Amino acid sequence: MRNRFDLQLKQLNDDIIEMGNMIERAIEMGVYALIGHDTDKAKQTIDYDMDIDHMERDIEALCMKLLLQQQPVARDLRQISSALKMITDMERIGDQASDIAELSLQLGDVSDIDEISLIQKMANETMMMVVRGTEAYVTKDLDVAHNVIDNDDVVDDLFDQIKMALVKRIQDNHVKSFEAADLLMVAKYFERIGDHATNIAEWVIYSITGKHVDEADN
Repeated sequence: MRNRFDLQLKQLNDDIIEMGNMIERAIEMGVYALIGHDTDKAKQTIDYDMDIDHMERDIEALCMKLLLQQQPVARDLRQISSALKMITDMERIGDQASDIAELSLQLGDVSDIDEISLIQKMANETMMMVVRGTEAYVTKDLDVAHNVIDNDDVVDDLFDQIKMALVKRIQDNHVKSFEAADLLMVAKYFERIGDHATNIAEWVIYSITGKHVDEADN
């Protein structure tokens, strides 16, 4: 019985990694659609969100099977319940990558706007947070999980830089106000992705220690 349970836990780990790879790809596709002004890539990103939704439901079904059929002990229970929480944040990241792709359909060619490089940097930082957070879950690495949480400050700082730069561009009439508003919304989506990646890392910590981050700090 335990051997079967361990195999199912391994499947859960593999599925979490796969979903992490999927949302990393969704972010990457959304950025490519934005910077490359690529309509086809934007539509692919939007459609890909359905695959992420299906993956969330598959993992949820596996977690429920483990909970109902195997009666896990405390540590296993934390791992499974944390996975259920994590996939909710992961699915929302997929939604936000889709939202970025939708905004890219409204925008023209923005490749010559300086702030695009900062937005691309935000994308890279959030992709790294997602990948490392899901890997920390599988490897049970507290240090990596804490590093992911710390990295959210980098994402927040980039968002502030972009916001201030776009406001100045509007004041100087160097960018159309609606374009600036859309670009600011893109940056806000990445800031939210960073928040969701932070949530994932916090659930990793709970799965290992049995304590929430605010409790562990006390």
